[in-house]
Amino acid sequence: MSSTPVRIGLIGAGRIGASHASVIVRRVPEATLVAVADPRPGAAAAVADPLGARAETSVDAVLAATDVDAVVIAASSTAHSELIVAAAEAGKHVFCEKPAGMTLDEIALAQAATEKASVRFQVGFNRRFAADFTAARDAVTQGRIGSVQLMRSLTRDPGTGPTDPASIPAWTIFTQTLIHDFDTLNWLNPGARAIDVIATADALVKPDFKESGLLDTAVVVIRYDNGALAIAEASFAAAYGYDVRGEVFGSGGMVTAGDGSTSSMRLYDETGRSASTARGDTELMIDAYTGEFAEFAVAIQECRRPSVGGDDAWAAFAIAQACIESIQTGTRTAVAQVDRP
Repeated sequence: MSSTPVRIGLIGAGRIGASHASVIVRRVPEATLVAVADPRPGAAAAVADPLGARAETSVDAVLAATDVDAVVIAASSTAHSELIVAAAEAGKHVFCEKPAGMTLDEIALAQAATEKASVRFQVGFNRRFAADFTAARDAVTQGRIGSVQLMRSLTRDPGTGPTDPASIPAWTIFTQTLIHDFDTLNWLNPGARAIDVIATADALVKPDFKESGLLDTAVVVIRYDNGALAIAEASFAAAYGYDVRGEVFGSGGMVTAGDGSTSSMRLYDETGRSASTARGDTELMIDAYTGEFAEFAVAIQECRRPSVGGDDAWAAFAIAQACIESIQTGTRTAVAQVDRP
């Protein structure tokens, strides 16, 4: 095992890219941030300069750099698959934010490229690295709740909804938001496969944009081949803060994870009992983001596969794709299956 920090180039200097850069520099000693690439004028420098990294306006420059071992892709989702392939062909290990592509074929091609190049490939399903969700899965795998029967996972974004609803791409609630919940449910039900879904969705937060295709509220029922039933739900607007929770009910008990609070502190005063809640993903999930980048770096150092990769990305997106088809047809829809070596 090498103890040399993994040299990382970040692709994409938007909101989440900037957060990832800060986490890598300040919280992940197994890695070092070398470069930040973003074609928008000044965007890369705004992130790179305060962190001591160099700024590039060209992705190709980062991929060609001899001092970059791996890339973190935080660019637009529509570019993810293409960037994964390019990075793999350049011999760089790849961490990509979810989703790894916008179709199942794109994800399969991206994974194939990383396998052909023998580079490490990890996808950003951060809940797997949140301490409470990890403890919940441990309870399931240790048999402490018996056989899995019912599951639930939810994501509620903070605030009053998107400021520009017209800019939200179609099906975002499934491919960008609930994709986390689909992976979480798969992970909390190890060894089982989702077999079909029935989805319902509407524009309850911004109803004026329903005719333009906006869906900002959704509920999905998923059936698994071990008999378990799961519910995934999402909303683009939670007035009280960022809300991420999970639950697994079994024949011998139940385990839950997530409550949105920033600490275990509770205030008791004349107004009652209150807790401070997180107002965003980068606040609530900062330890999880730290954990996933540490896993990525250590997997590279140990020359092993990361604990979450292309197969997981494909399986979660297969559920998202089935949800889209269920909305379009108004029926229960089968989830695509694939047998991988």
